Amino acid sequence: MFYSRRSTSASLPTQSFWGKFKKKGDKESEFRERQAQMALARQRLLTLAYEDMETVRVLPSSFPELEAVARDWTKPPPDAIFGLRVPVEFASLHASRLVSGPYIYLTGEDSYQIAIMGVQGLRVEIVSDAPPPPNDPPPPPPPPVTEMPATFNLELVPGQHVALETTVTSADDVDMARMEDGTVVDGQFWGKLNIVHSGDTHTVDFSGTRITNPDIPPDFLFDARAMTKLTTATKPSSVKCHLSILSPAQQYCDVILSVNPLWRLELTWPPAQPVNETTVKYFLRVHPGGALEHFESEIATTSLYYEAVPDPAMVDPNDFIAPRNGYAMTFRDFVPHLMSVLDQLGMSMHARTNFINNNISAFAAHKNIAYRFLSPSKIAAAIDISVTSDPCIFTRLFLIFRGLSDDDAGLFAGAGEKEANSVNWREIVGWSENSKDTTQFRLLETSVFEVT
Repeated sequence: MFYSRRSTSASLPTQSFWGKFKKKGDKESEFRERQAQMALARQRLLTLAYEDMETVRVLPSSFPELEAVARDWTKPPPDAIFGLRVPVEFASLHASRLVSGPYIYLTGEDSYQIAIMGVQGLRVEIVSDAPPPPNDPPPPPPPPVTEMPATFNLELVPGQHVALETTVTSADDVDMARMEDGTVVDGQFWGKLNIVHSGDTHTVDFSGTRITNPDIPPDFLFDARAMTKLTTATKPSSVKCHLSILSPAQQYCDVILSVNPLWRLELTWPPAQPVNETTVKYFLRVHPGGALEHFESEIATTSLYYEAVPDPAMVDPNDFIAPRNGYAMTFRDFVPHLMSVLDQLGMSMHARTNFINNNISAFAAHKNIAYRFLSPSKIAAAIDISVTSDPCIFTRLFLIFRGLSDDDAGLFAGAGEKEANSVNWREIVGWSENSKDTTQFRLLETSVFEVT
Protein backbone atom coordinates (compact mmCIF):
# COMPACT_ATOMS: atom_id res chain seq x y z
CA MET A 1 0.00 0.00 0.00
CA PHE A 2 1.14 3.50 -0.70
CA TYR A 3 0.62 6.30 1.74
CA SER A 4 0.85 10.02 0.78
CA ARG A 5 2.70 12.44 3.07
CA ARG A 6 0.29 15.23 2.04
CA SER A 7 -3.17 15.59 3.46
CA THR A 8 -6.08 17.82 2.63
CA SER A 9 -9.04 19.17 4.59
CA ALA A 10 -11.31 19.34 1.60
CA SER A 11 -13.30 16.44 2.90
CA LEU A 12 -13.66 17.88 6.42
CA PRO A 13 -16.64 19.99 7.50
CA THR A 14 -16.33 23.72 6.79
CA GLN A 15 -16.75 24.53 10.44
CA SER A 16 -14.47 22.66 12.74
CA PHE A 17 -15.96 21.01 15.73
CA TRP A 18 -13.22 22.45 17.87
CA GLY A 19 -13.84 25.91 16.50
CA LYS A 20 -17.04 26.03 18.44
CA PHE A 21 -15.08 26.29 21.65
CA LYS A 22 -13.95 29.93 21.87
CA LYS A 23 -12.57 31.78 24.78
CA LYS A 24 -15.25 34.07 26.20
CA GLY A 25 -13.85 37.64 26.24
CA ASP A 26 -14.82 40.18 28.90
CA LYS A 27 -16.58 43.48 28.08
CA GLU A 28 -13.66 45.60 29.23
CA SER A 29 -11.27 44.10 26.70
CA GLU A 30 -13.84 44.56 23.93
CA PHE A 31 -14.25 48.22 24.91
CA ARG A 32 -10.48 48.77 24.79
CA GLU A 33 -10.36 47.18 21.37
CA ARG A 34 -13.09 49.48 20.03
CA GLN A 35 -11.35 52.52 21.52
CA ALA A 36 -8.10 51.55 19.83
CA GLN A 37 -9.85 51.15 16.50
CA MET A 38 -11.49 54.57 16.85
CA ALA A 39 -8.16 56.15 17.73
CA LEU A 40 -6.65 54.67 14.59
CA ALA A 41 -9.53 55.99 12.52
CA ARG A 42 -8.87 59.48 11.18
CA GLN A 43 -11.51 62.00 12.33
CA ARG A 44 -12.66 64.78 10.04
CA LEU A 45 -12.50 68.26 11.55
CA LEU A 46 -14.62 71.37 11.17
CA THR A 47 -13.41 74.98 11.33
CA LEU A 48 -16.15 77.48 12.20
CA ALA A 49 -15.40 81.13 11.36
CA TYR A 50 -17.37 84.23 12.29
CA GLU A 51 -15.90 87.66 11.52
CA ASP A 52 -12.34 87.48 12.95
CA MET A 53 -13.03 84.58 15.33
CA GLU A 54 -12.51 80.87 14.65
CA THR A 55 -13.00 77.58 16.48
CA VAL A 56 -12.32 73.90 15.65
CA ARG A 57 -14.88 71.15 16.18
CA VAL A 58 -15.48 67.60 15.01
CA LEU A 59 -17.23 67.60 11.64
CA PRO A 60 -20.90 66.71 12.17
CA SER A 61 -22.45 64.02 10.02
CA SER A 62 -25.61 65.97 9.12
CA PHE A 63 -26.65 69.53 8.35
CA PRO A 64 -28.98 69.93 11.40
CA GLU A 65 -26.08 68.94 13.65
CA LEU A 66 -23.80 71.47 11.90
CA GLU A 67 -26.36 74.26 12.33
CA ALA A 68 -26.86 73.35 15.99
CA VAL A 69 -23.10 73.50 16.62
CA ALA A 70 -22.83 76.88 14.86
CA ARG A 71 -25.78 78.38 16.76
CA ASP A 72 -24.52 77.06 20.07
CA TRP A 73 -21.20 78.83 19.47
CA THR A 74 -22.52 82.18 18.26
CA LYS A 75 -25.80 82.21 20.24
CA PRO A 76 -27.61 84.61 17.84
CA PRO A 77 -30.84 86.36 18.89
CA PRO A 78 -34.05 84.72 17.64
CA ASP A 79 -34.67 87.43 15.01
CA ALA A 80 -31.05 87.65 13.74
CA ILE A 81 -30.03 86.74 10.19
CA PHE A 82 -28.16 83.40 10.23
CA GLY A 83 -26.60 81.49 7.33
CA LEU A 84 -23.73 79.08 6.60
CA ARG A 85 -21.35 79.01 3.62
CA VAL A 86 -18.23 77.09 2.57
CA PRO A 87 -15.39 78.64 0.51
CA VAL A 88 -15.04 76.62 -2.70
CA GLU A 89 -11.37 75.84 -2.01
CA PHE A 90 -12.38 73.89 1.12
CA ALA A 91 -15.34 72.04 -0.40
CA SER A 92 -15.23 68.79 -2.29
CA LEU A 93 -14.04 68.78 -5.90
CA HIS A 94 -17.48 67.70 -7.07
CA ALA A 95 -19.18 70.62 -5.36
CA SER A 96 -16.62 73.29 -6.35
CA ARG A 97 -16.98 72.36 -10.04
CA LEU A 98 -20.71 73.08 -9.89
CA VAL A 99 -20.54 76.71 -8.69
CA SER A 100 -18.95 79.76 -10.26
CA GLY A 101 -18.82 81.99 -7.17
CA PRO A 102 -16.36 81.92 -4.27
CA TYR A 103 -18.81 80.30 -1.82
CA ILE A 104 -21.17 77.35 -1.57
CA TYR A 105 -24.12 78.33 0.63
CA LEU A 106 -25.42 75.47 2.74
CA THR A 107 -29.21 75.45 2.63
CA GLY A 108 -29.99 71.89 3.62
CA GLU A 109 -28.85 68.31 3.94
CA ASP A 110 -28.20 67.82 0.22
CA SER A 111 -25.89 70.82 -0.20
CA TYR A 112 -24.04 69.85 3.00
CA GLN A 113 -23.42 66.23 1.97
CA ILE A 114 -22.20 67.34 -1.47
CA ALA A 115 -19.82 69.87 0.12
CA ILE A 116 -18.21 67.31 2.51
CA MET A 117 -17.99 64.46 -0.01
CA GLY A 118 -14.42 63.13 0.08
CA VAL A 119 -12.91 65.97 2.19
CA GLN A 120 -10.94 65.39 5.39
CA GLY A 121 -11.76 68.79 6.85
CA LEU A 122 -14.24 71.58 6.18
CA ARG A 123 -14.28 75.32 6.78
CA VAL A 124 -17.72 76.85 7.36
CA GLU A 125 -18.22 80.60 7.61
CA ILE A 126 -21.19 81.99 9.55
CA VAL A 127 -23.14 84.82 7.92
CA SER A 128 -25.12 86.73 10.55
CA ASP A 129 -25.82 90.20 11.95
CA ALA A 130 -25.64 88.91 15.52
CA PRO A 131 -22.84 90.11 17.82
CA PRO A 132 -19.73 87.89 17.88
CA PRO A 133 -19.64 85.11 20.48
CA PRO A 134 -17.96 85.93 23.79
CA ASN A 135 -14.37 84.85 24.27
CA ASP A 136 -15.16 83.32 27.63
CA PRO A 137 -18.37 81.63 28.71
CA PRO A 138 -20.46 83.72 31.11
CA PRO A 139 -19.86 82.99 34.76
CA PRO A 140 -22.45 80.87 36.50
CA PRO A 141 -25.14 82.80 38.35
CA PRO A 142 -24.59 83.30 42.06
CA PRO A 143 -26.57 81.16 44.44
CA PRO A 144 -30.06 82.50 45.27
CA VAL A 145 -30.55 84.55 48.41
CA THR A 146 -33.46 83.10 50.32
CA GLU A 147 -32.81 84.62 53.75
CA MET A 148 -31.30 87.89 55.00
CA PRO A 149 -31.42 90.02 58.15
CA ALA A 150 -33.58 93.15 58.24
CA THR A 151 -33.66 96.18 60.55
CA PHE A 152 -36.43 98.79 60.66
CA ASN A 153 -35.76 102.08 62.45
CA LEU A 154 -39.18 103.65 62.96
CA GLU A 155 -40.33 107.00 64.36
CA LEU A 156 -43.66 106.42 66.11
CA VAL A 157 -44.14 110.07 67.03
CA PRO A 158 -41.68 112.97 66.81
CA GLY A 159 -38.91 112.14 69.27
CA GLN A 160 -39.94 108.50 69.91
CA HIS A 161 -38.07 105.86 67.91
CA VAL A 162 -38.09 102.07 67.86
CA ALA A 163 -35.89 99.53 66.06
CA LEU A 164 -37.24 96.20 64.80
CA GLU A 165 -34.64 93.54 64.02
CA THR A 166 -35.86 90.49 62.16
CA THR A 167 -35.02 88.00 59.42
CA VAL A 168 -36.66 88.06 55.99
CA THR A 169 -37.21 84.61 54.47
CA SER A 170 -38.20 83.98 50.87
CA ALA A 171 -41.36 82.07 50.10
CA ASP A 172 -40.86 78.97 47.90
CA ASP A 173 -37.07 79.61 47.88
CA VAL A 174 -37.40 82.49 45.41
CA ASP A 175 -34.22 84.54 44.95
CA MET A 176 -34.67 87.83 46.82
CA ALA A 177 -31.47 89.37 45.36
CA ARG A 178 -32.24 89.10 41.64
CA MET A 179 -35.19 89.17 39.28
CA GLU A 180 -35.72 86.62 36.54
CA ASP A 181 -33.89 88.84 34.02
CA GLY A 182 -30.88 89.21 36.34
CA THR A 183 -31.72 92.69 37.68
CA VAL A 184 -30.23 93.10 41.15
CA VAL A 185 -32.74 94.21 43.80
CA ASP A 186 -30.76 96.64 45.92
CA GLY A 187 -30.38 100.34 46.69
CA GLN A 188 -32.32 102.86 48.75
CA PHE A 189 -36.11 102.96 48.56
CA TRP A 190 -38.73 105.46 49.59
CA GLY A 191 -42.21 104.22 50.25
CA LYS A 192 -44.84 103.15 52.74
CA LEU A 193 -44.38 100.50 55.42
CA ASN A 194 -47.66 99.12 56.74
CA ILE A 195 -47.56 97.15 60.02
CA VAL A 196 -50.82 95.55 61.21
CA HIS A 197 -51.47 94.02 64.63
CA SER A 198 -55.15 93.16 64.79
CA GLY A 199 -56.18 90.14 66.82
CA ASP A 200 -54.37 87.14 65.36
CA THR A 201 -53.38 89.08 62.24
CA HIS A 202 -49.80 90.37 62.21
CA THR A 203 -48.49 91.55 58.85
CA VAL A 204 -45.78 93.80 57.44
CA ASP A 205 -46.11 95.23 53.93
CA PHE A 206 -43.85 97.69 52.13
CA SER A 207 -44.35 99.43 48.79
CA GLY A 208 -41.95 102.04 47.46
CA THR A 209 -39.63 103.23 44.72
CA ARG A 210 -35.87 103.18 44.41
CA ILE A 211 -34.07 106.50 44.89
CA THR A 212 -32.11 107.41 41.75
CA ASN A 213 -31.61 111.12 42.48
CA PRO A 214 -27.84 111.68 43.02
CA ASP A 215 -28.56 114.85 45.01
CA ILE A 216 -30.03 112.82 47.90
CA PRO A 217 -27.20 111.90 50.32
CA PRO A 218 -26.91 108.23 51.41
CA ASP A 219 -27.38 109.18 55.07
CA PHE A 220 -30.61 111.08 54.42
CA LEU A 221 -32.97 110.82 57.41
CA PHE A 222 -36.64 110.45 56.64
CA ASP A 223 -38.54 111.80 59.64
CA ALA A 224 -41.76 113.67 60.42
CA ARG A 225 -40.41 116.95 59.03
CA ALA A 226 -39.42 115.34 55.74
CA MET A 227 -42.81 113.64 55.59
CA THR A 228 -44.61 116.98 55.99
CA LYS A 229 -42.61 118.52 53.15
CA LEU A 230 -43.14 115.46 50.97
CA THR A 231 -46.90 115.56 51.53
CA THR A 232 -46.97 119.19 50.43
CA ALA A 233 -44.81 118.54 47.37
CA THR A 234 -46.86 115.54 46.21
CA LYS A 235 -50.24 117.20 46.66
CA PRO A 236 -52.23 116.67 43.45
CA SER A 237 -52.76 119.62 41.15
CA SER A 238 -55.92 121.57 41.82
CA VAL A 239 -58.05 123.97 39.83
CA LYS A 240 -57.81 127.50 41.28
CA CYS A 241 -60.97 129.48 40.69
CA HIS A 242 -61.94 133.13 41.27
CA LEU A 243 -65.60 134.08 41.05
CA SER A 244 -66.63 137.75 40.72
CA ILE A 245 -70.20 139.06 40.67
CA LEU A 246 -71.09 142.36 39.05
CA SER A 247 -74.57 143.60 39.93
CA PRO A 248 -76.31 146.77 38.66
CA ALA A 249 -77.83 147.29 42.13
CA GLN A 250 -77.55 146.04 45.66
CA GLN A 251 -79.31 142.68 46.09
CA TYR A 252 -79.22 139.37 47.92
CA CYS A 253 -78.44 136.08 46.20
CA ASP A 254 -77.39 132.49 46.74
CA VAL A 255 -74.42 131.06 44.84
CA ILE A 256 -74.37 127.24 44.69
CA LEU A 257 -71.28 125.25 43.60
CA SER A 258 -71.74 121.61 42.58
CA VAL A 259 -68.82 119.38 41.62
CA ASN A 260 -68.80 116.15 39.66
CA PRO A 261 -68.34 112.99 41.81
CA LEU A 262 -64.92 112.59 40.18
CA TRP A 263 -63.94 115.96 41.65
CA ARG A 264 -63.82 117.27 45.20
CA LEU A 265 -63.72 120.76 46.65
CA GLU A 266 -60.52 121.23 48.62
CA LEU A 267 -60.82 124.84 49.74
CA THR A 268 -63.34 127.67 49.71
CA TRP A 269 -62.84 131.26 50.84
CA PRO A 270 -64.79 132.71 52.43
CA PRO A 271 -65.79 129.32 53.92
CA ALA A 272 -68.87 128.04 52.11
CA GLN A 273 -71.81 126.28 53.73
CA PRO A 274 -71.82 122.53 52.89
CA VAL A 275 -75.05 121.19 51.44
CA ASN A 276 -73.92 117.64 50.70
CA GLU A 277 -70.69 115.85 49.68
CA THR A 278 -70.57 117.53 46.27
CA THR A 279 -72.39 120.83 46.85
CA VAL A 280 -71.71 124.03 48.83
CA LYS A 281 -73.63 127.30 49.06
CA TYR A 282 -72.91 131.01 49.64
CA PHE A 283 -75.51 133.52 50.87
CA LEU A 284 -74.31 136.93 49.72
CA ARG A 285 -75.26 140.57 49.44
CA VAL A 286 -73.76 141.99 46.28
CA HIS A 287 -73.10 145.67 45.58
CA PRO A 288 -72.50 147.64 42.39
CA GLY A 289 -68.80 147.72 41.65
CA GLY A 290 -68.22 144.06 42.68
CA ALA A 291 -68.19 144.11 46.51
CA LEU A 292 -69.56 140.94 48.14
CA GLU A 293 -70.74 140.48 51.73
CA HIS A 294 -70.71 136.92 53.07
CA PHE A 295 -73.12 136.83 56.00
CA GLU A 296 -72.03 133.54 57.61
CA SER A 297 -68.38 134.59 57.99
CA GLU A 298 -69.10 138.34 58.05
CA ILE A 299 -66.39 138.87 55.43
CA ALA A 300 -66.46 141.49 52.69
CA THR A 301 -64.51 140.66 49.53
CA THR A 302 -64.44 141.30 45.80
CA SER A 303 -64.43 137.63 44.73
CA LEU A 304 -65.01 134.08 45.95
CA TYR A 305 -62.07 131.67 45.84
CA TYR A 306 -62.24 127.90 45.69
CA GLU A 307 -60.03 124.98 44.68
CA ALA A 308 -61.17 121.65 43.25
CA VAL A 309 -59.11 118.50 42.72
CA PRO A 310 -59.93 115.88 40.06
CA ASP A 311 -59.46 112.16 40.49
CA PRO A 312 -55.75 111.61 39.63
CA ALA A 313 -56.62 108.44 37.71
CA MET A 314 -58.53 110.42 35.08
CA VAL A 315 -55.88 113.14 34.55
CA ASP A 316 -53.75 112.31 31.52
CA PRO A 317 -51.67 115.37 30.48
CA ASN A 318 -51.15 114.02 26.97
CA ASP A 319 -54.90 113.63 26.52
CA PHE A 320 -55.98 116.87 28.20
CA ILE A 321 -53.70 118.99 26.01
CA ALA A 322 -52.56 117.58 22.66
CA PRO A 323 -51.83 119.04 19.21
CA ARG A 324 -55.40 118.18 18.19
CA ASN A 325 -57.00 120.43 20.83
CA GLY A 326 -54.29 122.79 22.17
CA TYR A 327 -51.50 125.14 21.19
CA ALA A 328 -47.89 125.47 22.33
CA MET A 329 -45.24 128.18 22.44
CA THR A 330 -42.32 129.35 24.54
CA PHE A 331 -42.89 130.97 27.92
CA ARG A 332 -41.73 134.37 26.62
CA ASP A 333 -44.30 134.24 23.82
CA PHE A 334 -47.05 132.72 25.96
CA VAL A 335 -47.57 135.53 28.47
CA PRO A 336 -48.05 138.36 25.88
CA HIS A 337 -50.20 136.02 23.81
CA LEU A 338 -52.38 135.20 26.83
CA MET A 339 -52.80 138.89 27.63
CA SER A 340 -54.08 139.42 24.08
CA VAL A 341 -56.51 136.49 24.33
CA LEU A 342 -57.91 137.73 27.65
CA ASP A 343 -58.39 141.15 26.08
CA GLN A 344 -60.43 139.55 23.27
CA LEU A 345 -62.57 137.86 25.92
CA GLY A 346 -63.58 141.20 27.40
CA MET A 347 -61.49 141.24 30.57
CA SER A 348 -60.46 144.65 31.85
CA MET A 349 -56.83 145.61 32.18
CA HIS A 350 -57.10 145.26 35.94
CA ALA A 351 -58.59 141.76 35.66
CA ARG A 352 -56.02 140.67 33.05
CA THR A 353 -53.17 141.91 35.22
CA ASN A 354 -54.46 140.09 38.29
CA PHE A 355 -54.91 136.90 36.28
CA ILE A 356 -51.33 136.96 34.98
CA ASN A 357 -49.79 138.02 38.31
CA ASN A 358 -51.59 135.24 40.21
CA ASN A 359 -50.19 132.56 37.89
CA ILE A 360 -46.89 133.97 36.58
CA SER A 361 -44.78 131.79 38.90
CA ALA A 362 -46.47 128.64 37.58
CA PHE A 363 -46.00 129.80 33.98
CA ALA A 364 -42.33 130.75 34.53
CA ALA A 365 -41.49 127.24 35.77
CA HIS A 366 -41.63 125.96 32.17
CA LYS A 367 -39.58 126.76 29.10
CA ASN A 368 -42.44 125.80 26.78
CA ILE A 369 -46.17 125.85 27.51
CA ALA A 370 -49.12 124.12 25.87
CA TYR A 371 -52.62 125.39 26.68
CA ARG A 372 -56.30 125.44 25.80
CA PHE A 373 -59.57 126.99 27.04
CA LEU A 374 -62.51 124.75 27.85
CA SER A 375 -66.02 125.24 26.52
CA PRO A 376 -68.83 126.09 28.98
CA SER A 377 -70.35 122.59 28.73
CA LYS A 378 -67.08 120.92 29.72
CA ILE A 379 -66.65 123.33 32.64
CA ALA A 380 -70.17 122.69 33.89
CA ALA A 381 -69.59 118.94 33.68
CA ALA A 382 -66.81 119.35 36.26
CA ILE A 383 -67.97 122.33 38.36
CA ASP A 384 -71.46 123.71 37.95
CA ILE A 385 -72.60 127.13 39.23
CA SER A 386 -76.14 128.31 39.87
CA VAL A 387 -77.22 131.76 41.09
CA THR A 388 -80.62 132.83 42.45
CA SER A 389 -80.81 135.80 40.12
CA ASP A 390 -82.49 135.81 36.76
CA PRO A 391 -81.32 136.79 34.25
CA CYS A 392 -77.60 136.22 34.86
CA ILE A 393 -74.84 136.52 32.27
CA PHE A 394 -72.18 133.83 32.83
CA THR A 395 -68.61 134.21 31.57
CA ARG A 396 -66.44 131.25 32.60
CA LEU A 397 -62.81 131.16 31.49
CA PHE A 398 -61.12 127.84 32.27
CA LEU A 399 -57.45 127.71 31.25
CA ILE A 400 -55.62 124.37 31.17
CA PHE A 401 -51.85 124.36 30.59
CA ARG A 402 -48.84 122.13 30.99
CA GLY A 403 -45.10 122.49 30.59
CA LEU A 404 -43.31 120.94 27.63
CA SER A 405 -39.77 119.82 26.96
CA ASP A 406 -38.14 120.87 23.70
CA ASP A 407 -38.82 117.41 22.26
CA ASP A 408 -42.51 117.51 23.22
CA ALA A 409 -42.82 121.06 21.89
CA GLY A 410 -41.82 119.71 18.48
CA LEU A 411 -45.05 117.68 18.41
CA PHE A 412 -46.98 120.97 18.28
CA ALA A 413 -45.27 122.08 15.06
CA GLY A 414 -48.66 122.72 13.42
CA ALA A 415 -50.28 124.17 16.55
CA GLY A 416 -48.15 127.13 17.60
CA GLU A 417 -48.67 130.80 18.36
CA LYS A 418 -49.62 131.61 14.76
CA GLU A 419 -52.42 129.06 14.78
CA ALA A 420 -53.56 130.12 18.26
CA ASN A 421 -53.88 133.75 17.15
CA SER A 422 -56.32 132.73 14.41
CA VAL A 423 -58.68 130.92 16.81
CA ASN A 424 -62.03 132.49 17.66
CA TRP A 425 -61.72 132.17 21.44
CA ARG A 426 -64.97 134.05 22.03
CA GLU A 427 -66.88 131.30 20.28
CA ILE A 428 -65.06 128.55 22.18
CA VAL A 429 -65.71 130.00 25.67
CA GLY A 430 -69.22 131.19 24.80
CA TRP A 431 -68.49 134.90 25.31
CA SER A 432 -71.42 137.27 24.95
CA GLU A 433 -71.60 141.01 24.32
CA ASN A 434 -73.95 141.19 27.30
CA SER A 435 -70.98 140.52 29.57
CA LYS A 436 -70.06 144.21 29.03
CA ASP A 437 -73.58 145.47 29.75
CA THR A 438 -73.45 147.21 33.15
CA THR A 439 -77.24 147.00 33.47
CA GLN A 440 -77.10 143.19 33.59
CA PHE A 441 -76.38 140.89 36.53
CA ARG A 442 -73.08 139.37 35.48
CA LEU A 443 -70.86 136.59 36.79
CA LEU A 444 -67.17 136.20 35.82
CA GLU A 445 -65.23 133.08 36.77
CA THR A 446 -61.53 132.59 35.94
CA SER A 447 -60.00 129.15 36.56
CA VAL A 448 -56.48 127.83 36.00
CA PHE A 449 -55.50 124.16 36.00
CA GLU A 450 -51.92 122.94 35.48
CA VAL A 451 -51.86 119.28 34.51
CA THR A 452 -48.69 117.40 35.46
